[in-house]
Amino acid sequence: MALAIADRTLHGALVLALWGGGGACLAADEQPPAARPVAAGRSSLLDMSIEDLAQVQITSVSRKAERLADAPASVYVITGDDIRRSGATSIAEALRLAPNLQVARIDASQYAISARGFNSSTANKLLVLMDGRSLYTPLFSGVFWDVQDTLVEDIERIEVISGPGATLWGANAVNGVISIITRNARDTGGTLLSASGGNQARGAAARAGRRVSENWAWRAYAKHLEHDATHRATGAPVRDAWHIGQAGFRADGDLGPGRVTWQGDVYDGRIDQALPGRKRISGHNLLGRWSRELGAASGVQVQLYYDHTRRDFPGTFAERRNTWDIEAQHHFAPFAGHELVWGGGVRSSSDQVTNSPGLAFLPTDSTLKQYSVFAHDTYQWLPQRAELTIGVRIDHNDYSGVDVQPNLRLAWKLAPDQMVWTSIARATRAPSRIDRELFVPGTPPFLLAGGPNFKSEVVNTLEAGYRGAVGARGTLSATVFVNDYSKLRSLQPATGAPVPVVLENRIEGHGYGFETWGDWLVTASGRLRAGYWWMNKKLHVEPGAAPDPAGLRGAGNDPRYQAMLRLSLDPAPGWEFDTTLRRVGRLPDPRVPAYTGVDVRIGWQPHKRLELSVGGLNLLDRRHPEFGTAPTGSEIQRSFYAKALWSF
Repeated sequence: MALAIADRTLHGALVLALWGGGGACLAADEQPPAARPVAAGRSSLLDMSIEDLAQVQITSVSRKAERLADAPASVYVITGDDIRRSGATSIAEALRLAPNLQVARIDASQYAISARGFNSSTANKLLVLMDGRSLYTPLFSGVFWDVQDTLVEDIERIEVISGPGATLWGANAVNGVISIITRNARDTGGTLLSASGGNQARGAAARAGRRVSENWAWRAYAKHLEHDATHRATGAPVRDAWHIGQAGFRADGDLGPGRVTWQGDVYDGRIDQALPGRKRISGHNLLGRWSRELGAASGVQVQLYYDHTRRDFPGTFAERRNTWDIEAQHHFAPFAGHELVWGGGVRSSSDQVTNSPGLAFLPTDSTLKQYSVFAHDTYQWLPQRAELTIGVRIDHNDYSGVDVQPNLRLAWKLAPDQMVWTSIARATRAPSRIDRELFVPGTPPFLLAGGPNFKSEVVNTLEAGYRGAVGARGTLSATVFVNDYSKLRSLQPATGAPVPVVLENRIEGHGYGFETWGDWLVTASGRLRAGYWWMNKKLHVEPGAAPDPAGLRGAGNDPRYQAMLRLSLDPAPGWEFDTTLRRVGRLPDPRVPAYTGVDVRIGWQPHKRLELSVGGLNLLDRRHPEFGTAPTGSEIQRSFYAKALWSF
């Protein structure tokens, strides 16, 4: 009886509560890639050689600027030009370009996004950053993708790391880190207008930017996006249409001996649902960052941000959350051959919840604090050949106390453009309010109760990888990994009674797999990219615990494999052609059939300041499910769009 109750209540409560029942030491932007966008947001991606691509600078692997070719991790970079040529109008859709991510659309506004498994509408093992601001919510240790966006034309790049990144970025960076980095205001001068429309979605955006002096520049933007309701397999419409508007600004400049960035956003949206009324989502944030170079190999950075979010889901719950976060870091070379990055931070997040008869967070008001310190030392004992990295991070949270997350990483250059690396790391997922303080129904007697002793989930990961050039026209990256999981979330009957079912840490197991991708310059005007991901995950209840099929189901619904093939061509001056083929294996529980999708985009630049494009998504079938439970779940339809982009 308890397990049957748990199966109904855990998934239902999490989805209903959260989604409302629909089913770096240098500032990140201060080291740009080798190629800069040109008029109307176009760039010369197809003109970049394999050597140029290797020179792209990233900051998320070691919190300092380094070449992509030198980063000893499984990291994929989505460039701003990749996003433009894909036709993506939101960050969630742009993430489909990363072969080391699992991205599934649930309905009009919801996405399930994860790396290396454990995917769900409330996925909680992937850390996401926007210009250094964490998008994590301690309500469920994940990301609300329906409110995470910016003007996509202003994105410099998205760095996607699969594998643990907790030593540098903290709890919740268990299976990966996504770092979204927008362009410096100095690189977005002038005015940009865009408009798009199609049979499923419509949007419009505007951005203005100016240089006010040699050292200072600003930009401001506004955008609106709406998506029509989805349909079920029967063809019946689902009341889930999504509308959201957003505006923001960024200013960059010099302040004394340092560099300063100020940026912020405000958004407001609504999502349709059946009675009793529309869901409302809104919020605003403000970030300030100051950095200063202290010498050739030394620098300091301080960052502070405030984030306010509001979610009103009539009939389910409502939440107001205010988060303050301050972090400082310093890098220097204490000894010859060493480079040390160290720092720490404090985060305070307060929320007020309005409960409903169906579920409750008790207490309704909560303030959670997290303190962290980290150190990361890189030692080159054979210059240009071997590199050893030792790091550790210590986090303290109000629920489970201290978490220690170490990492040992070794890289070896076989040649200037060939590298092998290996890593062993421990990462944790800190408890959230759901784990400790969720109760179903909203008043006693409870059928489901948060666990007062719920501790941090743990994964120990061993990785080995290769990255390098293949001849003069190709690159290859490949990684194998083994994960050992312990203390994962489970549901156990209360002592001496079948109910309530209590959230505990009684699931363990292992997973192993590999991921690979490559890039090939087919011709001077054509590029072919391919990626493949495969994983096998085996979980079980630890010895002595009660059987827990509901908890095992809640550990993620993942395909065994996925593959991607993307072709980009410039067939004639001013013309672009892009097509993406993706194959996603079936999801086991609840079962979702495997599917193959094809997206196509054709772009034309009749004038250096004007770009026109048309495209189609999911062209192989009328509609198909990507996530959720049949027959009530939404299916993603074939869609077409046209877009105009004008800069002046």
